[in-house]
Amino acid sequence: MPPSFFLPSLFFGVPVFIDEVIITVKAGDGGNGCLAFRREKFVPRGGPSGGDGGHGGNVILKASTHHNTLLHFRFNPEHTAERGKHGEGSNRTGKDGPDIEVPVPVGTVIYNAETGEQLFDFASPGDRWIAAKGGRGGRGNARFATSTHQAPTEHEEGKPGELIKLKLELKLLADVGLVGFPNAGKSTLISRLSAARPKIADYPFTTLEPNLGVVQAGDHTFVMADIPGLIEGAHEGHGLGMQFLRHVERTRLLVHLVDVSEFSGREPAHDFEVILSELREFSEEMLAKPMIVLASKIDACQDPARIEAVSAKAREHGSPFFAISSVTGAGIEELRFALSNALLEQEKDATISVGS
Repeated sequence: MPPSFFLPSLFFGVPVFIDEVIITVKAGDGGNGCLAFRREKFVPRGGPSGGDGGHGGNVILKASTHHNTLLHFRFNPEHTAERGKHGEGSNRTGKDGPDIEVPVPVGTVIYNAETGEQLFDFASPGDRWIAAKGGRGGRGNARFATSTHQAPTEHEEGKPGELIKLKLELKLLADVGLVGFPNAGKSTLISRLSAARPKIADYPFTTLEPNLGVVQAGDHTFVMADIPGLIEGAHEGHGLGMQFLRHVERTRLLVHLVDVSEFSGREPAHDFEVILSELREFSEEMLAKPMIVLASKIDACQDPARIEAVSAKAREHGSPFFAISSVTGAGIEELRFALSNALLEQEKDATISVGS
């Protein structure tokens, strides 16, 4: 799957959200060991004095709170550490190559680009991982001196540093993830619940990248992610879904919006099943997450049966149900505190589980 990259954003100066890149990291090679002998006045047969080479620098990835996209890798995909200095005479050891630290956003998962193996998950700020280890410095000939071999000419070259191609995937860290068809009202809802101001318009795929908003309910705050709309076949890469489904993998709670207005031209009950199917096909664990079901745009619904159809599906799924209108504000405050309470209940259960 090609990296998420939206060229129009570059030309019009809009921040670009990059959530997948491939980079190459190369650690520094070790310095060579030195072949040398003491050459001092009145010491006609000086012993070996070749110093060791320095170790190559490591390439270290570090989780940074100052980055929320992988855009900086798009124009700088190669990261190389310095090699160690060569050893010198008089038993002088070469200087080690300095490590380099490369910042990645919190929530980045690292894979081997060639094998697909997951190597590291940057789940917390400050997490550090050595992506490529520097090569060991070679030994100078002084290291090979023994009582029976006093003039060694053996010395070693430095070992090469590790070279690896990595695939970086960013999975947003949010407490609540909004899912649903395009134009189901997700962006409008997050704008009502938080200070986020995503682009809102009356056509599909208005949201081309995830938006995060901080929601406050009393003294409790939590982060909500507005994910671009899913369509049937999203798990196979149709529409924009496959690029962004990973962003709801880390969420603790899903909010499933179903457009019940007559303007959608679709049946709400069918929409509900399609989205559930896409979540299931992407990951069984996704469907196991707690979910709150919303009948959205009730201000544009003239047939109560459409709302009842979604309510019935929520009961079948065992999920709480709310009917809301982000335009009029109906049900918004009740939803705000229902989300907060659900998250606090999860935290309470987790604390009890750890304590027991």
